[in-house]
Amino acid sequence: MRHGSVDEASVKEREIAMAAKKMGFDNEKYLKEQSKAILERVKQFDNKLYLEFGGKLIFDYHASRVLPGFDPNVKMRLLQQLKDKADIILCIYAGDIERRKVRADFGITYDVDALKLIDDLKKWGLSIRAVVITRFENQPAAKIFKNKLERRGIKVYTHSFTKGYPTDIDTIVSDEGYGANECIETKNPLVVVTGPGPGSGKLATCLSQLYHDYRKGIKSGYAKFETFPIWNIPLKHPVNVAYESATADLKDFNLIDPFHMETYNKTAINYNRDVEVFPVLRRILEKITGSESVYKSPTDMGVNRAGFGIVDDEIVQEAAKQEIIRRFFRYTCEYVLGFVDKETVDRAELIMEELKLRPEDRRVVIPARNAQGEAQKKGKRDEDIYCGAAIELKNGKIVTGKSSLLMHATSSLVLNTIKELAGIPDKIHLLSPNTIESIVNLKKSLSNSKSLSLDLEETLIALSISAATNPTSQLAMEKLKDLKGSDVHLTHIPTPGDEAGLRSLGVNLTSDPQFSTTSLLLFRDGSERQ
Repeated sequence: MRHGSVDEASVKEREIAMAAKKMGFDNEKYLKEQSKAILERVKQFDNKLYLEFGGKLIFDYHASRVLPGFDPNVKMRLLQQLKDKADIILCIYAGDIERRKVRADFGITYDVDALKLIDDLKKWGLSIRAVVITRFENQPAAKIFKNKLERRGIKVYTHSFTKGYPTDIDTIVSDEGYGANECIETKNPLVVVTGPGPGSGKLATCLSQLYHDYRKGIKSGYAKFETFPIWNIPLKHPVNVAYESATADLKDFNLIDPFHMETYNKTAINYNRDVEVFPVLRRILEKITGSESVYKSPTDMGVNRAGFGIVDDEIVQEAAKQEIIRRFFRYTCEYVLGFVDKETVDRAELIMEELKLRPEDRRVVIPARNAQGEAQKKGKRDEDIYCGAAIELKNGKIVTGKSSLLMHATSSLVLNTIKELAGIPDKIHLLSPNTIESIVNLKKSLSNSKSLSLDLEETLIALSISAATNPTSQLAMEKLKDLKGSDVHLTHIPTPGDEAGLRSLGVNLTSDPQFSTTSLLLFRDGSERQ
């Protein structure tokens, strides 16, 4: 029987047990280790530590995917513990504002992401000490961004490109270099310097502050908070390889830290940019402080205890391999959309081959393609492009959906899935045919588009309206939250409405590099990037 309290209880216990087995990372252990390491680093310096936060400060979904059990907001929890001792500075590169660079996982520009971060910090009881617009050259969009913040009472500083960087140390460490930047006022012993993405100018901001502090007789220090690569696991561990895959467009690669090996005769993993810049950075620090650097290697600079949080290496390795496949799909889609070059795709493919991975090793890929085949068999018009979709539920079951004249494949997938989770028979409609027909007629009257079927965003709105009068729809809608974190694959690049709906559900999405329509305008804004 599908129903019955005994069956439901046993199923629930089994699901909880399975979920527990999938945890490969102890978040609480990591939090304890990381906060202790940061406080120990603060004590190394007499007055103040500038801590550069690498990666994302909040919603670090890459880390949560490759380290099952990792809280994507653990850094915020860490800052909450340290909030009485810490100031927060947010850096953003003026060029990223000007060219409207997009943060892919949210589909929003870096300047909007910076505003979102400020709001998110407030919700966590934290506040920004200041915003720094780096490499500022009076770019029009950057000036508007600055005005917007200042008129909301937020302190904004502008820093120019550092004169002499990276070779002329005497100019860099002078009033013409770091001294040309206005000193940012801080009051706490720990200053967290973060930004919406790589190249935000975090390091230059930290070093400018060090320069000003030493001019005032304040002996401050610098350190770097990083999560990846993890220094104390093997170079070719899938978690570290997943970092290389995630930064294939930046052409980053991991390597054994040669400075650490030379000094301590111990293997430590770092990445090329940190290793390459270390000799220059060490000379700059020594020039600022007037003494030999306490750091003998780039690994020394880092405060990273993530490796000590891994409690089940087998689970973590498998999760990291899945992330590598996911990144490959993302880059192939971004290539056909014009966002990345062929070299990035080739690098992502090479990383897959190194670990003997295939796209089909992602369990939802073949079922989605099979669903597409079924849609094509039932298709009525030769010019239609038929699509398939699949999701893997937390209990391991795979549900599929396919496109039709009424619905996109993603809409069909989500409705099929919540019916499965709610135990609703397939023949029962969650949306009445009259409701669907009304929406299609409205789209027909307002648009010249050939695609009149419901995308996921439209379907979710229709479902919420139906739930107001239909208890069955309400029961199904309550299961939407259970889709979070599930793996989904589409045989096509999602349209903006599908992409927005899937993002709101919090699924881990991949798609084949195919378009769901022959229309060029449908993808004009690039908002379908995952």
